[in-house]
Amino acid sequence: MSEILEELDAWLDANWDAELSIAQWWERLGAAGWAAPTLPTAAYGKGISRSEAIAVGHRIVERGAVAPPGGLGMMLAAPTIAAHGTPQQIEQYVLPIVTGQHAWCQLFSEPGAGSDLAGLGCKATKDGDEWVVNGQKVWTSAGQIADMGMLIARTDPDVPKHKGITWFAFEMRRAGVPQRGVEVRPLREMTGRALFSEVFLTDARVADHAIIGGNGNGWAVANTTLMFERAGLGAGGHTAVSVASPGSVVGDLPKRAGDFARPVGPSGGSGGGGAMAAGAQKLFVQMATDTGAVTDPTVRQDLMRLHTLHEVGRMLALRVKAERAAGREIAGAPNIAKLSMSEIMRQSRDLGLRLAGAGGTLHAYGAADRKTLDEATGQPTLAYVTEMALFAQGPPIYGGTDQVQRNILGERALGLPKEPNDDRVKTWAQLPKNG
Repeated sequence: MSEILEELDAWLDANWDAELSIAQWWERLGAAGWAAPTLPTAAYGKGISRSEAIAVGHRIVERGAVAPPGGLGMMLAAPTIAAHGTPQQIEQYVLPIVTGQHAWCQLFSEPGAGSDLAGLGCKATKDGDEWVVNGQKVWTSAGQIADMGMLIARTDPDVPKHKGITWFAFEMRRAGVPQRGVEVRPLREMTGRALFSEVFLTDARVADHAIIGGNGNGWAVANTTLMFERAGLGAGGHTAVSVASPGSVVGDLPKRAGDFARPVGPSGGSGGGGAMAAGAQKLFVQMATDTGAVTDPTVRQDLMRLHTLHEVGRMLALRVKAERAAGREIAGAPNIAKLSMSEIMRQSRDLGLRLAGAGGTLHAYGAADRKTLDEATGQPTLAYVTEMALFAQGPPIYGGTDQVQRNILGERALGLPKEPNDDRVKTWAQLPKNG
């Protein structure tokens, strides 16, 4: 690890310049392999472990430089394409991700295909060198600012449902302009934010060469994406990402990099609940100390329970690293990490509201509201606590519900029998559809 950080320090000495634009800095960082160092060296990475990458991300910030771009492109699309894409696809799609040029979203879930993702009905029909896509997606994080989307669509309805799916690198925008036939509608959450959207695809088009992993092999590619998602959302540590946003929509790329060179917390944008919970531990200790609640033995017990859950997650990540170094895998490790983070979010919700007291019944739904709430309560951290409490219901659902994670662990890790069904025999067209 020390050798990696020494190499990084030397590189930063030679390359960091606060006068660069964000685009110029991320170009240097990504092309050198430091933006997404867990990727293979042939895919603009360093081939290092996740724990080592976390140390790299934090060292970049500690040195006063701008952290790498965040988002679902870095978390999901880049490692998936690195695993299943051709060298040409890696050049075409991964390089713009690690250099922050393109922001991505995930076009997986549908109104009738959430937990039963393989039951999706969004269709792609071949038309020459392109595919015509029709359907609806929902719970699409960052859909309103995405340049590209990880699209899984049904390309063959006359085979069993898991076999007729294809994974596409889908253009949400072309040259910064929304693709015709793509409509994004933000979904307002009870936190007051709109992190998710629903996406309507009407005769939208995607090139045949944008298929990742082969026509009809999308279920295997999607499972790779889901594995990275569960690992990224799970307990065990989160890397630092920049407060600048990647992609053509937000408009941060032309701005001066030095204006974004300030301490940042764990991944906020792509890490979801995991990042939020990781940043809450110190806050809860401070709140308990300031209010005197730290003298309550049950509060201290809850603080220790949260600390223990985080440590167990961190140790699981270290075990995974050690097993991979030995050429082995821990069956179900990403699912265990995801379940652990769901529990951490529930515990954080309950403890945060307990420490907030009556103020926990108030919430700010916008910047002006947050300022008013801060002035009225004298608790500048209250908005963070209440937002986390409201958001805590999400992690046990998105990325695969807790129930789905337990089913996967039972069937794939423990070898328990699957529930009887004929979805591996009947074609998708023959199966009953969700409401």
